[in-house]
Amino acid sequence: MLLNATDISRPLTPPTPIAKLQVQGITKSFRRSRKPLTVLDDVNLHLSKSEFVCIAGASGCGKSTLLNIIAGLLPPCEGQVLVDGEPVPGPGADRGMVFQSYTLYPWLTVANNVAFGLKLRRLPKAQMRERVGYFLNIVGLSAFASAYPKELSGGMKQRVAIARALINGPEVLLMDEPFGALDAQTKEKMQQFMLELWEKTRTSILMITHDLEEAIYLAQRVYVMSAHPGRIQQEIKIDLPPERELDLKLSPKFIQTKRELIESLRAVA
Repeated sequence: MLLNATDISRPLTPPTPIAKLQVQGITKSFRRSRKPLTVLDDVNLHLSKSEFVCIAGASGCGKSTLLNIIAGLLPPCEGQVLVDGEPVPGPGADRGMVFQSYTLYPWLTVANNVAFGLKLRRLPKAQMRERVGYFLNIVGLSAFASAYPKELSGGMKQRVAIARALINGPEVLLMDEPFGALDAQTKEKMQQFMLELWEKTRTSILMITHDLEEAIYLAQRVYVMSAHPGRIQQEIKIDLPPERELDLKLSPKFIQTKRELIESLRAVA
């Protein structure tokens, strides 16, 4: 059911006593010429343990900027990000990141791409091989361990990127429109894959997307962002069964939820 609210600066659902991820009062401005441009203004949201949450909003509303701040790749002007109640000063292994572009190293095999973070930690080779084998099996790419990125489809490349992000055991997986560059059929397959992966790992996932059907299909809650500057304006709980097949997108409940989300985005445009 759509939560009827306008210009909400605080999330409607209060966080658990110690949420897995909390974003508190994040404001971000960039200086252009002599006048600063405020991209994000007092953004507040939370992600509970083992929860899948999406952020939806029009292009240019600051979704990617927000995710980069949460990942520690950009500093906020005001506010803070907490993981398990502890402020995070910058990038860390507690937050894995998956981008829209695959960001794989073309000169490395699939297995070595996945193992890249483990090599930086200098884990024993036997332990590294075991973990790489486990996560390649999780993402269904065990048979392609020795392949190179140029030999993979777009969806397979993104699976490698997801395995590489998960192998370090992050507390939160951050995803920046990870399926935006895929064709419609591959995108649906990857959406199914993400639900299956989430059910297996129960990783806390925060994902940004401009695809409304994707947000509804994957998430338990959706935050709606307005633009100029970016703010969290509404929070929508997705009242759909936890086990979701693609046919669910044709159900009256799904279509009604999509209609409500469209109306929500129109209201903040």
